[in-house]
Amino acid sequence: MSRTLYTLVLRLLAPALWVWMAWRARGSSGRWEIFSRARFGCAESPSQGMDNVGRVWIHAVSLGETRAAQSLIQALLDAGVRLLLTHTTPTGRAEGGRLFAAALATGQLRQTWLPYDFPGSTGRFFRTYRPVVGVLVEREVWPNLLYQARRADVPMVLASARLSASSLSQTRWLRSALQRAYASLEMTLAQTTDDAARLLSVGAREVRVVGNMKFDIRLPSDQLEFGQNWRQALGRPVIAIASTREGEDAVFTALIAAQGDMPPDSPHAPFYLLIPRHPQRFDAAAALLSEHGLEYWRHSQMGKELPPANVRVLLGDTLGEMPFYYAAADVSIIGGGFAPLGGQNLIEACAAGTAVIVGPHMYNFAQATHDAVASGAALQVTDAAEAISLAVSLLADDAMRCRMRGMGLAWTASHAGATARIVQALAPWLR
Repeated sequence: MSRTLYTLVLRLLAPALWVWMAWRARGSSGRWEIFSRARFGCAESPSQGMDNVGRVWIHAVSLGETRAAQSLIQALLDAGVRLLLTHTTPTGRAEGGRLFAAALATGQLRQTWLPYDFPGSTGRFFRTYRPVVGVLVEREVWPNLLYQARRADVPMVLASARLSASSLSQTRWLRSALQRAYASLEMTLAQTTDDAARLLSVGAREVRVVGNMKFDIRLPSDQLEFGQNWRQALGRPVIAIASTREGEDAVFTALIAAQGDMPPDSPHAPFYLLIPRHPQRFDAAAALLSEHGLEYWRHSQMGKELPPANVRVLLGDTLGEMPFYYAAADVSIIGGGFAPLGGQNLIEACAAGTAVIVGPHMYNFAQATHDAVASGAALQVTDAAEAISLAVSLLADDAMRCRMRGMGLAWTASHAGATARIVQALAPWLR
């Protein structure tokens, strides 16, 4: 498919996209601003465009990419670089605002929306902001965006780039438009050698393997300490079921409810943390817990209180507190991989020092999963029932959990350094 045909299809599908965004907006507290000026490449205020001229631009589409880019953004801020940070989703924008509140307050960092991938909107974006270089995080390759960057003479870099075999297969119908987009990148900094090979096959050039920025994450010590103290005060073994995706909440809720043999106030009964990936599913997860007759508390309403003995589940309905949840857990089951959705980030859990279990569909984190399992930091199972069974058995095996914790900390530490390599690669534009 050529870029012209791609643009035509995008314009035809745009109304459906906006309806979907409006539907997502109804179920979340974030502001999508679907028809705002920024979504069409304009400055959000008359003064914003000129204020952002000459900045290094980083695009982190959503929550996961914003967290992944945290170390890179912070390193550039520490070096005194002025940044423009764009997002596509409200969760990404909210997380960016939370992580970099100080830089936003001083004006060193500014935030706005990434424009829709229409030729006019993307061209207007570059005329408005005129960045010195653009850095796309992980896999945000858009044909019109990169075409207009080339026209505006803005070098573009794909950092911590990944392209799974599944994604490669799914985008074959876009191959022509994507090949030109990838070929227009000034530099592609891949996570793994497998990613590099696939990126080369779709037209990327100047491909280097630099590693995964997620290994450079700095977990806040206050959240880790709070989680550890909370677990100790709770006095019950804790299993976290983290970053669950569509369909997984129902499966895990049913499995928790099925473990009804042990009284919930028994000191040996597992206490569960259920943490949906997306905030628009918090209420749906709460409804599932109620339907199964499970006593639960919502973390947003708990404060620093401990749940009473009859409560079996804490619903993690807050953003930005994953380090707390992982630090409070003896064992963490990472969602996203128990349905064919590609999995979610297991690196943060390993770095927090919890024993980790993942599902069978981890193709978006294939190399990390393989390495974590090979090092002894994580265990991979075939389905949710096996995950729960294994997690419960690990609660009774202190030695195994201790070994996994140590392996996880060592594994994450040994793979750090991607951020420094990316900053070094960006050096020509940072001067």
